[in-house]
Amino acid sequence: MVEGTKGSHHKEGSTKMRKHTIICAGIDTGKRKLDVAIDGSAARLQVDNTPDGHAKLSAWLRSRGVKRVGIEASGGYEQAVVARLRSDKFVVIVFQPAQVRAYAKFHLQRAKNDKIDAALIAACTAATKKIHAPPDPRLAPLAQHLTMIEQITEDIRRIKTRLEFCTDGRIRRLWEEDLKRLKQWLKSELTALVASIRRHHDLAQRLDLICSVAGVGLRTAVTILVRMPEIGRLSRAQVAALAGLAPYDDDSGEQFGVRHIQGGRERLRHSVYAAALAASFRWNDQLITLYQRLIGAGKPHKVALVACARKLLIFVNTVVERGTPWTKCPAAA
Repeated sequence: MVEGTKGSHHKEGSTKMRKHTIICAGIDTGKRKLDVAIDGSAARLQVDNTPDGHAKLSAWLRSRGVKRVGIEASGGYEQAVVARLRSDKFVVIVFQPAQVRAYAKFHLQRAKNDKIDAALIAACTAATKKIHAPPDPRLAPLAQHLTMIEQITEDIRRIKTRLEFCTDGRIRRLWEEDLKRLKQWLKSELTALVASIRRHHDLAQRLDLICSVAGVGLRTAVTILVRMPEIGRLSRAQVAALAGLAPYDDDSGEQFGVRHIQGGRERLRHSVYAAALAASFRWNDQLITLYQRLIGAGKPHKVALVACARKLLIFVNTVVERGTPWTKCPAAA
């Protein structure tokens, strides 16, 4: 008998398996409120999206025997309650909004409000077959720190654009002072983030392995480590798909459409693409050869760069999987 299931004995002494029901709940997240529903039950709850509300929610779920909780990613408003429920030993599934919308369309459900969404998420949670392990909790603060660094980089880019079209001397000086300050801030924050990573021996070791790949700088290595914690534990096709660098078919009958990349982790993809842009022209001999071969075959520049970015990420995945640093080899190999 499978662990966690119940059986009924027949007169002959055999055991007949009965379906084991896991009680699942769904949470619709708002900035101030959380609406909760239990799949197959009329029980409903609304609590504040605060620590006190999270404690009340956890106790309410436990009193009703809930084991699995689903919640939709909502721009970060869900992070605190997810952390609380996981610390209370609930299995928590964080859905992408597209997953919940697709489930609603499959069931032809058009009505929408907070209570309906909570019940829909609960049903989606109960229907989920494959549940991934929760991410390393050490990476959450590192991800927030990295997001701040990326936002500083975006501010620097905006100021550079403003300077191109600014002719007033006084305003230019103000922008230049702000630009200098942001660059110093960016450098110090990146140093602090790397120091935080190196406090953990296993993360520091993984960071060094990623940095060893030709064409991957420290900033890109940090992004891969934090934005793709699965690195080294997935296949080459899976890492490409997670980063949004895998070309997908678009065929139907006798029609053969153009392959396009789609989905994936946007910030990670941008970082790997930027690294591949430099590596394909200067730093990585194998990527240089790949880029030249694709261009020689008539592929557009961006198609060749996406292929190089995908190959660069595969190199990183292989190095981390094997646990040995990158070894430079002749491009022909």
